[in-house]
Amino acid sequence: MKEIKNNDQFEVLRKINKYPQASQRELAKDLGFSLGKLNYCLKALKQKGLVKINNFKKKTNKINYIQYVLTPKGIAERTKLTVNFMKRKMKEYDELKNELKDI
Repeated sequence: MKEIKNNDQFEVLRKINKYPQASQRELAKDLGFSLGKLNYCLKALKQKGLVKINNFKKKTNKINYIQYVLTPKGIAERTKLTVNFMKRKMKEYDELKNELKDI
């Protein structure tokens, strides 16, 4: 399976943590992804052991619902990606600040 981008992985893990019971359609819409892209990302995250997908069935009205859960490995990865994201943003800020000084 092709590697998903760190930024996409970070965003999906972040959304799943915040909205574990959101449907794939809701997650895709919130992330600005196509449904296919989100499905691909979720499968890759599951394969890496970062996400667990629980499928529940209500017998009374035949409704399925899925809950996405970050595994301990997924939580650690999200934390690492968050730190890397913040480092990149701080570096960008410092570069812009230095550019403004030169003007």
